[in-house]
Amino acid sequence: MEEKIKKHNSSWQDGIAKNITFIVTKDCQLACKYCYLVGKNTKERMSWEVAKQAIDYILDNEEDFKEDSVIWDFIGGEPFLEIELIDKICDYIKVELYRRNHHWFNSYRFSFSTNGINYHTDKVQDFIKKNREHLSIGITIDGTQQKHDLNRIWKTPEMEQGIAPQPQEERGSYDDVVRNIPLWLEQFPGAGTKVTISSADIPYICESVLHLYSLGIHEVNINCVFEDVWKEGDDTLFEAQLMQLADAIIDGEYYKEYSCSFFTENMGKPMDCVYENTNWCGAGKMLSIDAAGNFYPCTRFAQYSLRDKKAWIIGNVNDGIDKNKLRPFFTLDRCTQSTQECIDCEVAGGCAWCQGENYDAADTPTIYQRATAICKMHKARVRANNYYWNKLYRKLELEGIAQEKAIEHTKMSDNKNNC
Repeated sequence: MEEKIKKHNSSWQDGIAKNITFIVTKDCQLACKYCYLVGKNTKERMSWEVAKQAIDYILDNEEDFKEDSVIWDFIGGEPFLEIELIDKICDYIKVELYRRNHHWFNSYRFSFSTNGINYHTDKVQDFIKKNREHLSIGITIDGTQQKHDLNRIWKTPEMEQGIAPQPQEERGSYDDVVRNIPLWLEQFPGAGTKVTISSADIPYICESVLHLYSLGIHEVNINCVFEDVWKEGDDTLFEAQLMQLADAIIDGEYYKEYSCSFFTENMGKPMDCVYENTNWCGAGKMLSIDAAGNFYPCTRFAQYSLRDKKAWIIGNVNDGIDKNKLRPFFTLDRCTQSTQECIDCEVAGGCAWCQGENYDAADTPTIYQRATAICKMHKARVRANNYYWNKLYRKLELEGIAQEKAIEHTKMSDNKNNC
């Protein structure tokens, strides 16, 4: 069972590949209510010149990028709005890796997380056909139409001007996304989707995960937002939904073919029982580049991701990376940024954080102050997770006993017949 979970949740070269992200645009067709990208706009689009400079810098400094593999990640906004630029970038990367006999040649992936709206278009499909063997694409669909359309709504002209739409003006994007799910799964049968949970859509968790299974999506990666949006009683509702989902998965035997990241076998133990004292987040080990050619330790440190803090720029395509500005990230671990309460917590294992949110929510411009808005939601998840695994192992144990009795009964019958 544990091996199946690992298989479902593992990604290509997980933990050993360098992740390099191009923020090709800050525009998107949607205005998702829970989106952490607070500064999306139509103006900041990456140019080919900036992209080429970034690639050349990275490949020229091979000694600073010693990872065995690389994931070239493309995000927005919505990355496929810039498919022509992305196609040119990827062609250049492939040619340069070959020309330079670079150690990443034939050990790379192009990765996308897309809203799926223009997935079916000719330009996107032509790109997929060209790069199919080195491609990972995840389409975000939040669950049932009711849950998806609650948050993932189309942008309006009023939103461009900073005016909030009236509820009757909101138009959900479920129909525009779900039509492309069959094509996506045909091309990427093992692909998983990413579901986000905020306060308003807690009541739809169980039915939404089951709905995604019914669409043929076998891996549902689902998480609560890290921002401080939670209301009194949300953890109770959350736990109830997860226990309902646990019953449905186990009673319906979905666990044999499907996975949901909310249920993880080793979660909810004291810290040192599960993890070494390491940082949960990979900020500082990754690299992000925006339209201005600035480098960041992670996309969440770019200005359009931050509510209250200034962007944390670590260099640019002209001057390269200032390694001194990366030093704080190399000293990060669980203990250097957690309160004693978090360190001593009996269910600390699996409690996640986002380094960018830590920075944005901190009292001062520091990455050493851990944001804990998700605390009560994590504890509720642990309780439901314990329920899930206790029920599943009890079911498997009883099935094993029943199977042993059936085998024994068959042997006794055979012996009587032989007599």
